[in-house]
Amino acid sequence: MVEWITSSGLTEYTQAVELMETRANDIAAGDADEAIWLLEHPPLYTAGTSADPKDLQDPDRFPVHSSQRGGQYTYHGPGQRVIYTMLDVGRRGRDVRAFVKDLEHWVIATLDTFNVTGEIRDGRVGVWVQRPQKPLMPDGTLAEDKIAAIGIRLRKWISFHGISINVEPDLSHFDGIVPCGIQDHGVTSLVDLGLPVTMPDLDVALRATCPFKDLT
Repeated sequence: MVEWITSSGLTEYTQAVELMETRANDIAAGDADEAIWLLEHPPLYTAGTSADPKDLQDPDRFPVHSSQRGGQYTYHGPGQRVIYTMLDVGRRGRDVRAFVKDLEHWVIATLDTFNVTGEIRDGRVGVWVQRPQKPLMPDGTLAEDKIAAIGIRLRKWISFHGISINVEPDLSHFDGIVPCGIQDHGVTSLVDLGLPVTMPDLDVALRATCPFKDLT
């Protein structure tokens, strides 16, 4: 079974990583069910395995944590739904790229619930939305902002870390980093897009659109 866990309040990052790693090890050993964990963190930056130190522009603003997930620098904080996916990729086809695509499509399907069109861009990780009300890019294309980040790690074919979706975080908190190493695009949230979406609203949509069914 896939157990859904929702934590209230703010969960410390180091505590979350410890719990994730323990759960992943237990899943690999056959001692625990898969799990999807919904939570929020206090304000912090994390550096993925590809993080470039120059992308940390304000190291004193919030705590900075090294992370074993893939990717570069990202921000977590109140108003952002973090979705940690502790799933058995080995029993789900042993295809990491397909698993990441499933995560992307899950975010897109969830955003579609709120009539938001999320899109994937080659060379830019995460999920993006077009911002036609903003000035055009230098090449004449529409401006785009990032609304969700994805970064995972696998151990013994069990995934951990996962997704973050911006519901109503303080977007100025992203200013201390170059999010995911991408200089020329901004960051947005559901509320920034003018949608009065709450965290419980998003949680309902995540459950309804989740592609990861119970294994038999």
